[in-house]
Amino acid sequence: MEILKVSSKSSPNSVAGAIAGVIRSSSKVEVQAVGAGAANQALKAVAIARGYLAPIGVDLVCIPAFANVNIDGEDRTAIKLIVETR
Repeated sequence: MEILKVSSKSSPNSVAGAIAGVIRSSSKVEVQAVGAGAANQALKAVAIARGYLAPIGVDLVCIPAFANVNIDGEDRTAIKLIVETR
């Protein structure tokens, strides 16, 4: 499964396009975000991606979970959103 990493500075429209592209090819993607700002951008991107894919009959669901990630040698907890088709 492909992993997309989102920061607080990520453009939700760009991330939504990436989500839609991966969903079209493999029907499942994991979106990771560390921090409140990044989680906000990631969730907005999922909502926008639903709008991109709905006209072609693709319905997205999002399953939230936690993930442990290593950033610059430091362990952090990330929000992971598993986005897949219904």
